[in-house]
Amino acid sequence: MKRLALAFVGLLGTAQLFSSCKKEYLNENPPSLYTPQTVLVDSLGFEAAMAGLQSVVREQYTYDGAQGLLGVMQEGTDVCIPGQVQGIEVPYYNYNLLNSQDGAAAYWWSWAYRTINNANQIIAGAAAAPSTLRQGYKNRITAEARFFRAYAYDFLATLWGDVPLIDTPVTSPRTDFTRNPVAAVNDFIVSDLNTAIPSLFTASKAASGRITQGAAQQLLGQVYLRMGKNDLAQTALQTVINSGQYKLITARYGVNASAPGDYFADMFIVGNQRRNQGNTELIWGIEQQLNMPGATTNAQQRRMWVPGYYNIKGMIIADSLGGRGIGRMRLSNWVDYQLYTSSGSTDLRNSKYNLHRRFYYNDPAQTALFGKRVTGLKGTDTIYFITPYTTKWNQYNPADPFGYGTIKDLTMMRLGETYLLLAEAQFKQGNPTGAAASINVLRTRAKAAQVTASQVDLNFILDERVRELIGEEQRRLTLVRTGTLVERATRLNGASITGLSAKNLLLPIPQSTIDLNTNGNLTQNPGY
Repeated sequence: MKRLALAFVGLLGTAQLFSSCKKEYLNENPPSLYTPQTVLVDSLGFEAAMAGLQSVVREQYTYDGAQGLLGVMQEGTDVCIPGQVQGIEVPYYNYNLLNSQDGAAAYWWSWAYRTINNANQIIAGAAAAPSTLRQGYKNRITAEARFFRAYAYDFLATLWGDVPLIDTPVTSPRTDFTRNPVAAVNDFIVSDLNTAIPSLFTASKAASGRITQGAAQQLLGQVYLRMGKNDLAQTALQTVINSGQYKLITARYGVNASAPGDYFADMFIVGNQRRNQGNTELIWGIEQQLNMPGATTNAQQRRMWVPGYYNIKGMIIADSLGGRGIGRMRLSNWVDYQLYTSSGSTDLRNSKYNLHRRFYYNDPAQTALFGKRVTGLKGTDTIYFITPYTTKWNQYNPADPFGYGTIKDLTMMRLGETYLLLAEAQFKQGNPTGAAASINVLRTRAKAAQVTASQVDLNFILDERVRELIGEEQRRLTLVRTGTLVERATRLNGASITGLSAKNLLLPIPQSTIDLNTNGNLTQNPGY
């Protein structure tokens, strides 16, 4: 890995800020499944390479070296306010502190280019692989790598705009990177996805956890929306919906199907999240599993989303309450008290099984309190400990009640979001009737009040995304992509935010990356 670090010094210099404590980062012979020095000649080598690429992709939202990192995507937007913060997320609600030394921007910039370089290795390796390896297999493994490369470039283009475009493996030292116009990056992403789609398996044929045609088509639709090509976005998204490969969950299924709950909540229970476990709605999920090499992480979702209710006298850690959270962030008052008023009291997405609002003392040792509702708390107790929260990240392991890592699959794409992206494409083409119909597919499933065309605008669609996707959606990406971050965050969550302005629609390029790129011209984004 030392050679990789040197080769990418112009773009990955900041990675050492986060990896210096991991010996394998500087180890000449790292104990990993794949390194760029591997020669790819057979399917075993390519599968190991793909496992390595998947492992890097997983690190986007499972890194625990800075435990507040996930808060960057939620705090300082319209959906969350700070709780028991770790520190790395602070500049994303106190924007006066966001500068070119920022740790979160450095981590994700590095993550994206590590993903891209690993994908480039597979793509180049497949092109050079011997003829004894089936062409169909080479096309398919290349298509998966192209998807991940496109996904990383979409992330970069959304958050940074113009970025260096690299389509071949970096195998020797380079310090001459320059920024390519976002239009060129967008065209590259579209080309990768259109090239990949025909060679990917459909969901019915793909192995669990692998990239399918539907995932690439959904990403393509989202990219077209960001580009303003709304007609092409609609075509891509309708292809996913009409493929017959995916179906909204409308009935109880899987583990706990006979226990109290509802079918919307069933999708987020461990043992129900995958397609081979009955989740017909899943398009792309990143799988995690306890004691499974390459699939176990110390992901922090539960500790971010679930409050520290057990800090209140009379409360103890419980499976039914989601395990041990910390409450590093909490839902905004807008989400808590206003969001669901338009969807009606029957909206399953606001049921007690999906949005936990009421707490009852559960410590049997506290006999005077046991079974009574927790009320009368004030101040920080209502921010960190007893506060409404999404149950999507509830996860409890009785062998690990302390609960450091969240060993639960990451739902990256599902059909519910496809309908919302389609509604956005329809509305932006002047078709609010079509947009309302798409939204009502989800509202019918959720037993929520129907919406009319006259109610639909971009803000309504963005509201509906929260009702459907809270806890799954990386909210900052959506608001930046739609150009609504400043207005919505200020209007709906302004009391928790300082210094937000239009310049924050793009993140700073890490200063260390600029400094190391001595022979190129990586100009900084304005205002940083």
